[in-house]
Amino acid sequence: MTTWPVLSIVTFLPVAGALLVYLMARGGEEAANRTARWVALWTTIVTFAVSLVLVMRFDPTQAGFQFVEKAPWLANTITYHMGVDGISLPFVILTTALMPFCILASWRAVKLRVREYMMAFLILETLMVGTFSALDLVLFYLFFEGGLIPMFLIIGVWGGPRRVYATFKFFLYTLLGSVLMLLAIMALYWNAGTTDIPTLMTTAVPRGLQTWAWLAFFASFAVKMPMWPVHTWLPDAHVEAPTAGSVVLAAILLKMGGYGFLRFSLPMFPLASHDFAPLVWTLSAIAIVYTSLVALMQEDMKKLIAYSSVAHMGFVTMGIFAGTTQGVAGGVFQMVSHGIVSGALFLCVGIIYDRMHTREIAAYGGLVNRMPLYALVFMVFTMANVGLPGTSGFVGEFLTLLGTFKVSVSTAIFATLGVILSAAYALWLYRKIVFGALEKPALASIKDMTAREVFILAPFVVLTILFGVYPKPVLDMSAASVQQLVNNYSAAITAVKAAALN
Repeated sequence: MTTWPVLSIVTFLPVAGALLVYLMARGGEEAANRTARWVALWTTIVTFAVSLVLVMRFDPTQAGFQFVEKAPWLANTITYHMGVDGISLPFVILTTALMPFCILASWRAVKLRVREYMMAFLILETLMVGTFSALDLVLFYLFFEGGLIPMFLIIGVWGGPRRVYATFKFFLYTLLGSVLMLLAIMALYWNAGTTDIPTLMTTAVPRGLQTWAWLAFFASFAVKMPMWPVHTWLPDAHVEAPTAGSVVLAAILLKMGGYGFLRFSLPMFPLASHDFAPLVWTLSAIAIVYTSLVALMQEDMKKLIAYSSVAHMGFVTMGIFAGTTQGVAGGVFQMVSHGIVSGALFLCVGIIYDRMHTREIAAYGGLVNRMPLYALVFMVFTMANVGLPGTSGFVGEFLTLLGTFKVSVSTAIFATLGVILSAAYALWLYRKIVFGALEKPALASIKDMTAREVFILAPFVVLTILFGVYPKPVLDMSAASVQQLVNNYSAAITAVKAAALN
């Protein structure tokens, strides 16, 4: 069993599934659609089962990369190099675990071009897992950028009425940042003579190049996260995307930016990260407060949750650039937690959208009278979004605030204001939709959650509460890698300060 290339299997199995969908989903439309759904579902379940092998055989005491696979690829420099450590493994598992639920959520909702839709999702899964496990800069860039294409199609073909505008905005924003990253990758290659990420992590980058390379990588990751002021594509993309598209976008695609900061910005450009940290803190604090205020003014449920995602990602960037163990560990945990909670919130919105075909907050009210089970489930995720103790949202926010407080008290105070504001918009949304009298005639016959919907959301409820009470599995998995990252970062900054004194 040890000779298996487990990581490559997990990465490329969905593509094999997409080929199967293409080959098998033939015949009449009904039969083809059914085949496409089942093949896609089984592919994602098997991929998740294989990815659990990674968890079982992962050694959390080691800080380095595990399950490493390396083979020559292009010329003599660019290699096919894959591996995961404690920082990337949680995201690989998050991706493989969410995909079956995305397929299930689209079971009834998507009726047109089902085959193509399932293929787009499976290819997207490969590209997302590849992004988190690539250990070569060129390979990382191909996976990172490649994810744009299926997502572009998912929103642009199966999205809402303004889907074309939303897709182009999403595409152009992300592409613009990524062009700069490509230039920085070239510069790093000319400096070190290799594109191998573990080698680059230990190669000193000159101070001048650090600054420029950091800004170029920052441009790409800040758009992906998204950070304020380059966040405006996200609400549009969310509103127009189909339910499963929104889940993937919020739960996984946004995390690529945070992962990029942890994998590249801090280890490769520690001095520049230290110099620019106040800028990141300022942008994070603005994002947390400003987007929470904007969320209060929204009339569309998806838009409100999209703005709340920007605010939650503000905590992540703040924690990462604090450069403390609590801050970085909190940033990783917050990303995993947000992946579960925001994914579930979009699924909740999808449930009532499928019934009423509107996302306007004003169209609802008093749902607790007809949908008590839904009201309960929705409450769990709303509380987790607020960061209530006992839910996973609290642990991530608390750790990032704790880590930031050590280095910048003013940023931590501002961010704490954001926690209060998040309670304001989340509770307002919940009150508007769930509580009150059932006055709208259209809602009089609305049905509670079906068995399929309960089956989809039950694991999310369990994980949200489990990680809130017992966050140890995620924190332990990443502990050694986070510690090593923080130690190397601190050592690089201390060395520069010592050199400046001499």
